[in-house]
Amino acid sequence: MDNDPHIHDRMKQALGGEFTVQCVGSVSEARRCLSLSQPDIVISEVVIGRESGLDLCRYVRSNPSLQQLPIMLLTSMATLQDKVEGFQAGTDDYVVKPFDTHHLIARIRLLARIKRLERRTTV
Repeated sequence: MDNDPHIHDRMKQALGGEFTVQCVGSVSEARRCLSLSQPDIVISEVVIGRESGLDLCRYVRSNPSLQQLPIMLLTSMATLQDKVEGFQAGTDDYVVKPFDTHHLIARIRLLARIKRLERRTTV
């Protein structure tokens, strides 16, 4: 989730060959989409206009049907404090822009693998 259409295009171009990518531009739109279907991962910017990807993290972690959903913050917010706030809000991974496509895909695969392992241990 990012409110910048150029980032949407870059994400679709970078990930579209391996993943189905759905881009939204607001926290409220992301919540609506999450209520309709659950993706394999949520990737969000921290600053989305006047909204916050941190609020989306907190929403996902507080919703019992979404709690196990992996979240990645992909953001230009790069200080240690920014990262700590992201992890405290519930993100599983924190990647700073500009991003390398190969690194991003590797991180997404890692989160998917962790999700699969968690499912195995909770069943």
